[in-house]
Amino acid sequence: MQFGIFSVSDITMDPTTGRTPTEAERIQAMVEIALKTEEVGLDVFATGEHHNPPFFASSPTTFLGYIAAQTTTLQLSTATTLITTNDPVKIAEDYAMLQHLAGGRVDLMMGRGNTGPVYPWFGKDIRQGINLAVENYHLLRRLWREDVVDWQGKFRTPLQGFTSTPRPLDGVPPFVWHGSIRSPEIAEQAAYYGDGFFHNNIFWNMEHTARMVGLYRRRFEHYGHGSADQAIVGLGGQVFMRKNSQDAVREFRPYFDVAPVYGHGPSLEEFTRDTPLTVGSPQQVIERTLGFADAVGDYQRQMFLMDHAGLPLETVLEQIEILGSEVVPVLRREFEARRPAHVPSDPPTHASLVKAGIDHPNAALGPARVEVEEGSR
Repeated sequence: MQFGIFSVSDITMDPTTGRTPTEAERIQAMVEIALKTEEVGLDVFATGEHHNPPFFASSPTTFLGYIAAQTTTLQLSTATTLITTNDPVKIAEDYAMLQHLAGGRVDLMMGRGNTGPVYPWFGKDIRQGINLAVENYHLLRRLWREDVVDWQGKFRTPLQGFTSTPRPLDGVPPFVWHGSIRSPEIAEQAAYYGDGFFHNNIFWNMEHTARMVGLYRRRFEHYGHGSADQAIVGLGGQVFMRKNSQDAVREFRPYFDVAPVYGHGPSLEEFTRDTPLTVGSPQQVIERTLGFADAVGDYQRQMFLMDHAGLPLETVLEQIEILGSEVVPVLRREFEARRPAHVPSDPPTHASLVKAGIDHPNAALGPARVEVEEGSR
């Protein structure tokens, strides 16, 4: 099972000091956070994509390429890549280049984005969000899987005899996750292609998360990619830990009460009860996280949001250290102990996809079951 850190790249005032880090400081801080993620033995680092303040991560491939050059084992991903407002041709080329530079340590998460004004900034209509996600992603899969593409769609200029370059490393495209909070269409899209489904449940109750994951699992099996419990699932979460839970609550409360993403709504106690936010001891985080699998089934990737709510960098690095030394080793052992032998532990990686070749269900352009029946794989 993979464990990792994801950042949404917000620039938020530290409410205990009144100081807001500069853009340059936050960019360098995110570099340190990514490097710390590998140092403590975690598996994945993912960056969001935003094009508006207070966020700064508008160029994920530039950032991840810089991190790739300084790491050796860290899987690099996104949270998310905007499949609606980015040109699928540019996504195909940018991430294939990153895949080469990182030696295959790249996957990416597609998403529609939750900032409405971004759509017109890039010449798109938010009312077409789902349709853009469906059409653009299908073109992306073709660009990665077919050397020469002829394309006629609704949302971009037609392509004739087009080859995106560079071609995917070893002829194997990066594995793709589809991130969604509440859109059944996106769960369906992930299942259709046999891709991963990531439910970023940091603001949602587990009952809702379980319904979305359950839908994806059922449709994954329907499309012939494997049994429902073998579907590739990832979850979000956020934690704040100290040795004693009272100290954790006392230290985190001023950040929770003021941060734009939390403050002025439900109390800290209500939020920790109803969402994955866990503020307490490492043992409490372990017990809470293990419970996620009781709700959604055995899954393959757990990501944690750590650099949020204005927490200073030194505190974030301390939290990642605790996560890597005290929490994740126990989670790895306990999750694997409960996992049935036929359920994959890890999501597909470049190495596993290369080894499987065209026999991997995800290698096909579309649903495995339909293509097998038609003899077109």
